[in-house]
Amino acid sequence: MHSQKIWDLPIRLFHWLLAASIPAVIATGMIGGAWIDWHGRIGLFILGLITFRVVWGFVGPHNARFSSFVRGPRAILAYLRGEWRGSGHNPLGALSVLGLLGLTAAQVGTGLFANDDIAFQGPLADLVGQEWSNHFRSLHAQLKYGLFAMVALHVAAIFFYVRIKRENLLRPMLTGWKETPHAPHPEAPGKPHGKPGRGRSLVAFVLAATVASTAVYAAAGRLLPAPPPPAVNKTPTW
Repeated sequence: MHSQKIWDLPIRLFHWLLAASIPAVIATGMIGGAWIDWHGRIGLFILGLITFRVVWGFVGPHNARFSSFVRGPRAILAYLRGEWRGSGHNPLGALSVLGLLGLTAAQVGTGLFANDDIAFQGPLADLVGQEWSNHFRSLHAQLKYGLFAMVALHVAAIFFYVRIKRENLLRPMLTGWKETPHAPHPEAPGKPHGKPGRGRSLVAFVLAATVASTAVYAAAGRLLPAPPPPAVNKTPTW
């Protein structure tokens, strides 16, 4: 057995922050009322998380990159036959990751343009007008059921691996380390790279965090022109 670090700190932080944010955004949306503003704030935070993960999936370390675990039908069949050898996400789990990221992004994206005709309006709703904003509201309400199903499937898969396959998926996501029967990949996070490698990781993190922050800033409507001041009634009141 080889001890291999398969999840870097940014991936672990992303995972647990998203795991906490999704129930929070669901609860605040269902309660509504004064909590609807927090629903919007948490949605923007999730947008930042998703954006960071997408960028990190291209510039991060080996196991964080989509190219390391997103595979075609052959790899999925090999995994189902028990022939797959690797660390991190397996080929079938990769589909779950992509589905969860895609549905969450779609849910947040539609919320940016939606309104509830009462107390909430997405920060970008004015860009599309009332009619399209209503369409986005309807789509936002429908997509949540797909997101519920994907989250339930994700949790069920964790229990399946723990109870049936006797493989704890939570411990590596907490510590970053996993016991594997094969040697680490030459580009895996557990493999020492020296100072230049750490420097590249820092640059990649700053890049991903900057892109994510910019996306949240723009999605919050900060780049939109300020609304015109209310018209002043010059008609005498006497």
